[in-house]
Amino acid sequence: MATKKLDLEKVVTHILEECRMVLPGIQALFGFQLIAVFNQRFETLPFINQVAHLIATGLVAVSAGLVMTPAAYHRTVEPEEVSERLVRISTRLVLVSMFLLAIGVSTDFFVIASLVFSDSRAPVTLASILFAILVLLWFLFPRSQRDRGGGFTSK
Repeated sequence: MATKKLDLEKVVTHILEECRMVLPGIQALFGFQLIAVFNQRFETLPFINQVAHLIATGLVAVSAGLVMTPAAYHRTVEPEEVSERLVRISTRLVLVSMFLLAIGVSTDFFVIASLVFSDSRAPVTLASILFAILVLLWFLFPRSQRDRGGGFTSK
C-alpha cells in the first residue's frame, strides 16, 4: 500500500478536525452526566456510586478540556505558523483525552451496572470489559495497524 506523507499544515488541520469530531460526543455525554445528578433516583444510589459518578463526570470534563486544548494552544502559541511541536503536543493531548474518556465512560457504566445487578462482582467485571474494549478500539487496534503499515486496501 502506498502512503503519502502530508505536509505539516495538513497534519495540523487533520488534528483540529479530529478534535472537532470527537468534542460533540464528549459534550453530549457530559450533559447527560450532569442531568443524572438532578434525577430523584440519584439520591438513592449508594454513596460510593455517587462518588464514582462524580469522578466519571470530572474525567469526562477534563477529557473535553484536553480535546479543546490543541486549538487554544495553536491560537495562543503559534497563531501564524504550525510546527512539529504543535503536532506532538496535540497528538498527546488527544490520546490522553481518549484514555480519560474511556475511564470515565467505564466508571459510569459501573454505576449503571450496579443498579441492574445485585451481585457486586458483575458491575466491576462489566465495566472492566467495557474499558478493555475501548482501549482495544482506540489504542491497540490503531497501533497494530500502524505497526503493520496497515489500513484498508482495495483490490
